[in-house]
Amino acid sequence: MLDNLKQGFQGAIKKLLGSSTVDEREIKEFAHDIQRTLLGADVKVQIVLEVSQRIEKRALEEKPPPGLPRKDHIVKILYEEFSRIMGEEGKLDLPTNRTNTILMIGIQGSGKTTTIGKLARTLSKRNYRVGVVAADTFRPGAITQLRTICDSIQIPVYGDEKEKDAAKVAKRGMEYFQSQSANVIIVDTAGRHKEETGLIDEMKQISKAVSPDLVFLVIDGTIGQAAYGQAQAFHKAVPVGGIIVTKLDGAAKGGGALAATAATGARIFFIGTGERVDDLEQFSPTRFVGRLLGMGDLQSLLDRARELELVADEKQVKRMMSGKLTMNDFLVQIESVKKMGSLRKIVESIPGFSQMNLPSQNLEEIEGKMKYWRAMIQSMTEEERNDPDILNSQRIKRIAKGSGVLERDVKDLLKRYNQAKTVMKASKGRQFRALMRQMGNQQQQQ
Repeated sequence: MLDNLKQGFQGAIKKLLGSSTVDEREIKEFAHDIQRTLLGADVKVQIVLEVSQRIEKRALEEKPPPGLPRKDHIVKILYEEFSRIMGEEGKLDLPTNRTNTILMIGIQGSGKTTTIGKLARTLSKRNYRVGVVAADTFRPGAITQLRTICDSIQIPVYGDEKEKDAAKVAKRGMEYFQSQSANVIIVDTAGRHKEETGLIDEMKQISKAVSPDLVFLVIDGTIGQAAYGQAQAFHKAVPVGGIIVTKLDGAAKGGGALAATAATGARIFFIGTGERVDDLEQFSPTRFVGRLLGMGDLQSLLDRARELELVADEKQVKRMMSGKLTMNDFLVQIESVKKMGSLRKIVESIPGFSQMNLPSQNLEEIEGKMKYWRAMIQSMTEEERNDPDILNSQRIKRIAKGSGVLERDVKDLLKRYNQAKTVMKASKGRQFRALMRQMGNQQQQQ
């Protein structure tokens, strides 16, 4: 996610922390590095100058709190200043005892239809009764696409292919879902451009017909600072209550879109981080910036695990943290990673791991192997799973044959298992951070 922005920030921090002294020259150079990083991410020049000047001024004038090194204090200043321009956290807390109407608007091609499916999925997991109204009568196939997405997550859709009046479709859809006791109704609209006055007028008519409790503007994270003008135009037509930024999984200009939309005054509620229907993440400015700076975001990881009900057995956790990891425990961890999505996203969420800059190729290689590890573990006897140290060449040969892999693949699994075992044991004490650095160096040397 936002690799250019992340690499620029982390490069500037690494350079600062590696300097022998921190004087005015180093601070000015650090501020210039931040400037270059933000400009490269297509953040508006005005915002770039404001942020870099505030960082430089505070770094030169502020005294660090007792016990905090000056270098760490400067990194803290960067964290605070960039979090500030990201705006306040927007939390979607809808009452369950009445009907809540959400109107979705955005530019054509912004990923609005997919985002509606993701939002419906998120709300249904929170036990809301969700219905979706397909009021995009402009784009051919819009209703079919929306139904396909929503059918896959068991969310009902109201649409009428014969009716071309979008406001009428929206009103009838509202009445239908109110009769079905839905407490959240999401209304889709045609994607439009700020210059398309006809569609802008239609959007106003739909808004008048459904009287939305919240209007979400969907912004494409790849358009950079152009998002600012688009957001303002939509906001003038229909008051925008919240923003969802899409396509942030690798968007080079994502920093510009985030900063620009936040500058309009509307809060960012969610960010789209992938193509899967579960890849919609509640946006927290401080946590998001923490991940960009390599500080990790354990809370996001824990929230994700909680959503998937990956609650580990207490005895199992105690056993694993003491270094007594069995192959059955290792299999549970593999299955958990698969449910939580990309290994890269999980690594980025963990302090220590996120700063190691592990090559994507290595993570993809591990992710590819994981699907075979399950078969290998299932080919082991219960005795072998509980104590993999007893695996000799003869046993390895039998496991490889039983799972349809090579013997070297089984040996690689054992190597990964032992690494995981060592990490679990070391995480109890101060050895953990040193071990993380060591693993990072080993990965880069390979």
